[in-house]
Parts: sequence; C-alpha cells; structure tokens
Amino acid sequence: MKKWTFAAVLMCLVLALAACGSNKDEKSGEKKGETIKVENNFGVSNKDGSSTETVKNTVEVPKDAKKVVAFDMGFLDTLDALGLSDRVVGIPQNAVPAYLKKYTSSEYKNLGGLKEPDFEAVAALNPDVIFISGRQASLFKEFNEIAPTVFVGVDSTDYMKSFKANTELAGKIFNKEDEVKTQLAAIDTKIADLNKKATASKEKALIVLGSQGSLGAFGAGSRFGLIHDVFGFAQSDKKIEVVPHGQTVTSEYVYEQNPDILFVVDRDSAIGEKTSVKKDLENELIKKTNAYKNGKIVYLDAATWYLAGGGIESVSKMVDDAAKGLK
Repeated sequence: MKKWTFAAVLMCLVLALAACGSNKDEKSGEKKGETIKVENNFGVSNKDGSSTETVKNTVEVPKDAKKVVAFDMGFLDTLDALGLSDRVVGIPQNAVPAYLKKYTSSEYKNLGGLKEPDFEAVAALNPDVIFISGRQASLFKEFNEIAPTVFVGVDSTDYMKSFKANTELAGKIFNKEDEVKTQLAAIDTKIADLNKKATASKEKALIVLGSQGSLGAFGAGSRFGLIHDVFGFAQSDKKIEVVPHGQTVTSEYVYEQNPDILFVVDRDSAIGEKTSVKKDLENELIKKTNAYKNGKIVYLDAATWYLAGGGIESVSKMVDDAAKGLK
C-alpha cells in the first residue's frame, strides 16, 4: 500500500474543506443582497368607493432591483424620469399615455390589462419587485406570491404627501435620493407659483370627467381634487360627493354652477376609445357659462390625469395643464 506523508494528508484536507465551502456557497445561492423593508397599508374598495378590506403587511424589496414590473403608470413615469427604463421588464400595455409609449415596444413584456393581469407572463419574468396601485389592489395576494409587491397608489385626500412618499421610495430603492430631492424641489416651486396665481384670481372652477355621454363632477379630496387642494383653485360647488367616477351631474348642473373655469377630463380619449365628449359637452347650455364665454373650458391631458397621475413627469404636466385656466 502506498504510504501518505503528513504534508500530503494535510493538503488533501485543505482541498476537501475548500471544496465543501464552494459547494455550500453554490447550494445556498451566495450571500443575499441588501433589501429594504416596505410597509403596505391600503384599502381595497368597491366601485362605489366603499372599503371592503385593508391590506397591511411588510415586504422586503431588493436594493437597486434589476427586474421591475410596473402596473401603475404614475410610478412607471417616475422610474422613467429617474433614468431607470432599463430596469423595467414588463407593464400592462393596453392603456399607456403617449409620452410613455416606448414601454409598449417588444423590448418590454406585455402583461395584460390594468385590471386583468396576465399572471403567467408576470411570473415568467421572475421580477425582483412589482409595483401596483388601486386598480390592482384586490389582486395584491396573487402578485405578492410571485415577487415582493408594493402598493404605490396616490391618496387623493393628501395627494402631495403620498406622491412624495412614493417618489422618495423609488429614490431609496434605486439609489436616486439626490435626484429625487432635486425633482421634487422643482415641482414644489412650480406648484407654489401656480397656487399663488390661482388664489389671487378668485375665479371659481369645476372639474368634470366626461365619458360616453355622461358627466361626473369632482371636488376637493377626489382623484382630481389637487386642482383645489394643492393648486389653489376655488370650487364652484363645495358639496360635491367624493366617489371614484365623480358625482353624476348634467349640463343643467354645470349651467347652474356657472364656473369661471371648467376643467374637463375626457375618459374615452384616455383609454383609446372613440370620443364625443367635447361635442356633447359644449351644448347650448354650457355655452352660456362664464367658462365658455371667456374661453376657459380647459381640456386636460386625459391620459396623464386619468392613467398616470402621481409621477414626477405627470405631476409637472398637471401643473402646466391647470395653469391654462388662468390664461
């Protein structure tokens, strides 16, 4: 039998231990990267706006996540503004604002609809994180089983606080804190300037959503309420009910309110359907209002307001849009 020297035995042990260490690393998948704990706390609502349940939990999101799925167009807007388009791997491509159309190319996976996600397609991407908002709130559990899921919907009762929180979260996850501070400061400056002018004008405004011949009115605290709450425009009617699609109103109502400024969101246009909102709205009654007589019916950029609110680019666009009411 061949004799083994002590040195040879020792060398074999060293090599064996090294091999075990290597296998252990491969088996355990190496050291985990840094994560950020994010608390979700949001309500799931019925069509009438009433709450059915509250989702409250904590998820761990990989720091500087490389593969992102975005179901909220506002958060996609923010990722785009921060130069993070290369992190996005998929979105629902059926309703995307024109300024974000590059995300409808084959470079990004189509993940179904805003309210009807293709979960198989989402899972196949093996994303690091998924961002959702109100339209997907009831599907949180299904998303979170695929990857850490973060709710980034904007709270209309405190729009700027929630918008800033979401934007700062993006900065924290993707190491863009300084850029986020700069972007938010610029938006604050624009809003302060608009608010000063709107408050000084004392003109009363009304916001309506038009869709397939119907009208919904929105006031403070609603999905478009930042026109009043943040931008400083006075309301023509302070008793508007806060519901998801607006308080149902008629041309007679608008005529009676006689707003100095009428802000209009064309839902049909926003979702790519044939629209007659402008034709239906500007009837003989509406033509008798101050808004029409003074050329102050302002058709807001529908896709931005209806689909992509709460993003760095969209909020800046919304300020510019609303400012048209003072010209």
